[in-house]
Amino acid sequence: MKLRVVVLGIPGVGKTTVVQSLVSMLPGAKLANFGTVMFDEAKKRKWVHDRDEMRKLPVRRQKSLQERAATKISRMKERVVVVDTHLFIRTHEGFWPGLPFEVVRALKPTHLVLVEASSDEILARRTADKLRYRDALTREQLDEEKALARSLLAVSSALTGAPMMVVNNAQGKSVEAASVVAKALGKA
Repeated sequence: MKLRVVVLGIPGVGKTTVVQSLVSMLPGAKLANFGTVMFDEAKKRKWVHDRDEMRKLPVRRQKSLQERAATKISRMKERVVVVDTHLFIRTHEGFWPGLPFEVVRALKPTHLVLVEASSDEILARRTADKLRYRDALTREQLDEEKALARSLLAVSSALTGAPMMVVNNAQGKSVEAASVVAKALGKA
């Protein structure tokens, strides 16, 4: 059976760190970073110069990039593909779903995993990340994003029939978080 494990989280939860640990625990697994695939497509079209510009594109362009990325990832031949992505993107037009119907249908996930962390940890990680441009958010806005993530996780699970789980990524505990996911997948 092919596994398509879609790992989601808001910026700053440490999702990518958990994903890297998870991929190392799953023999033969391939990592697909959804944003990187989208960015490669956007660069080909000369729409952006860096990743953080993508969320400033008009939503119609973001949607086009999402659909292309989902199709490309769904064609991967590996038995286990772990997809690193977001449930939504904060744009100037409002929140844009990272997994709208067309995208989640094209990805065909077998499992959905939401990585969470405490608000204090998320704020500290966002502040410390000098490689990316992160919007400065209040604790209330961050709490809104966390609630929205859980809601969109439930919708994505309902649309696909894929089981969903939430895993906490406390500071310094990314390997433990990944182990929880690997165990749920029957791979630990």
